[in-house]
Amino acid sequence: MSTQRESKESGATRKRMKPEVEEKAGDEAESKTLAEEEYETNVVGSEEMELSVSLILEKIENYTQRVSELLESGKTMLKELSDEFEEKLIMIHKEQVEKWQEEIRELRSLDASNEEANALLHNARYLLQPARDH
Repeated sequence: MSTQRESKESGATRKRMKPEVEEKAGDEAESKTLAEEEYETNVVGSEEMELSVSLILEKIENYTQRVSELLESGKTMLKELSDEFEEKLIMIHKEQVEKWQEEIRELRSLDASNEEANALLHNARYLLQPARDH
């Protein structure tokens, strides 16, 4: 009985093994096909990924170019503003200095007139003083 059972079990096992072996052989073929498909998918995926990466790199390049152009235009604008500011500040300074120089001329003219008037008054006093004494 035990030998019959063993032979039945071993036959059953063999029967079970045979489909497994056939299944394994089928799995290996499927594995190869799946591996090839995965490789093709990876290659296609890689091409898609490379295209995506390429597009992102192009975006980076375009963005970098725009930033560079903005920096240059900003520098140019700031330089123009700086030059304009400098010119206006120099003009304001020149106008103010001219006003003060005119004020100085007026003060000197007024001082000269005052000195002249003072000299006349002093001379008149000098001339009038002896007349009082005599």
